[in-house]
Amino acid sequence: MRVRSSLTEDQRVAAVALFEEGRGSSSVAAQLDIGSWAVRSLHDRWRVRGGSVLVEKPDRKKFSFEFKLAVVQRFLAGESKIELAREYGLSSGKIIEPWVRAYRRDGDEGLRPKSAGRPRKQSTADVDGGSELDRLREENERLRTQVAYLGKLRALREQGRR
Repeated sequence: MRVRSSLTEDQRVAAVALFEEGRGSSSVAAQLDIGSWAVRSLHDRWRVRGGSVLVEKPDRKKFSFEFKLAVVQRFLAGESKIELAREYGLSSGKIIEPWVRAYRRDGDEGLRPKSAGRPRKQSTADVDGGSELDRLREENERLRTQVAYLGKLRALREQGRR
């Protein structure tokens, strides 16, 4: 089970036994005199994984873009997190929440894998590697900007002389 859980091993075993009798998270928390949030979290995981909730879960899995997109689209269509987690073999329905937030914020791109770490610095070879046409376009744009700046400067000086 989770190392960071606020429930002891005995409390978790007793709570799961009560869940299997058909009791809800609120009544289990009251009967065992423990925090309702921790019991509710355990109850949600129990609804997904059953009695195996007492066994420590394996390391974190990475999910593909297509997998996340399918789960999020079904969730937004109205299916519950618990049902989706059970069907897709997720350890908890809570995994779906950040996927949905990212999808709502950034669309499909929010679910794509991100590269880890700091972005690489652009080397001079990458900058010089552009085509001659690109280089000439950049120079042309720079010269146009200079001409515009000098024209405005000249106009301001003429205004000052009048």
